[in-house]
Amino acid sequence: MNTINVAVIGIGNCASSLVQGLAFYHQGQNDHVGLMHWDLGGYKPSDIKVVAAWDVDARKVGVDVSEAIFAKPNCTAIFCADVPASGVKVQMGNVLDGVAEHMADYKDDRTFIVADQPQPSKADVVAALRASGAHVLMNYLPVGSQKATEFYAECAIEAGVAFVNNIPVFIASDEAWAKKFTDAGVPIVGDDIKAQLGATIVHRVLTDLFAKRGVKLERTYQLNTGGNTDFLNMSNHRRLESKKISKTEAVQSVAAERLDDDNVHIGPSDYVPWQNDNKVCFLRMEGTMFGGVPMNLEMRLSVEDSPNSAGVAIDMIRCAKIASDRGLAGPVHPASAYFCKHPPIQMTDDLAQQAVEDFIAAAA
Repeated sequence: MNTINVAVIGIGNCASSLVQGLAFYHQGQNDHVGLMHWDLGGYKPSDIKVVAAWDVDARKVGVDVSEAIFAKPNCTAIFCADVPASGVKVQMGNVLDGVAEHMADYKDDRTFIVADQPQPSKADVVAALRASGAHVLMNYLPVGSQKATEFYAECAIEAGVAFVNNIPVFIASDEAWAKKFTDAGVPIVGDDIKAQLGATIVHRVLTDLFAKRGVKLERTYQLNTGGNTDFLNMSNHRRLESKKISKTEAVQSVAAERLDDDNVHIGPSDYVPWQNDNKVCFLRMEGTMFGGVPMNLEMRLSVEDSPNSAGVAIDMIRCAKIASDRGLAGPVHPASAYFCKHPPIQMTDDLAQQAVEDFIAAAA
């Protein structure tokens, strides 16, 4: 089986966890704990290779990916310090709306320092994708990067490279954009990656459990705190519109009855610098059960945010490549429904899991 050549936009904490993970699991090293699939349609984690990368931070541009993933302002856990040199240097990306203005108000080791280098045109990125032999383009831009995401989505279409949209900018779930990918014969998985065991997947499963066990969900909140650049970026609430829609719809879509807007609050709540990449979720659900008797559930979840998504990303990459191998185009619905918060078609997680397993089996 051929390798899967991956290009990455944004060498932040999530990309760091992904690249560390590729080294951690390479050639069967360590056990397989943390992976949903070791072999997915004939592809193993060791088949994935980073061949191109873009970022805008001066501490990362021009640096080998193996070093850039540990550069500030990255602050995620280092669980695999021995990442071999990739021979791939981070290229200067196109800023557009990828860096929020308020980020300039924070210390250098907490925020982005935009490199003073020429920004690439679409033709430059397309040429680099083709020259690298990339099969899949991973979007790890900051939340709220609408124009920048659209720029790279267009590059993927023109280069004929499958697109994995990990952020809550609606591309796969937007009819017009989905049609562009379909017409171009290019697959896309998206939108907004759902972590392995994060706030959204736990909230969804519990909401689905309420529905299946006959408990009426009356009201709920999900409050999240963290200290990485994602939380700092989202402290500007103007960049949160699509994020809140994505997270809220992920829960609403599995509820027995949609909650009134006033009875559901889901979204990032505060930036706490000392938490670094640790994310803490406070979840409350209030409902009515047998005989109209009230009940409530409260939960606290603490996870290292970026590694929590990396195992999912490895599966998304492989599903995107399988879709390309099979000549599929447009949204890859099974993978999007199982791995993303805001897919074109929402399913409960048990049905989405079965759809992914069927998709994998069909590929095999």
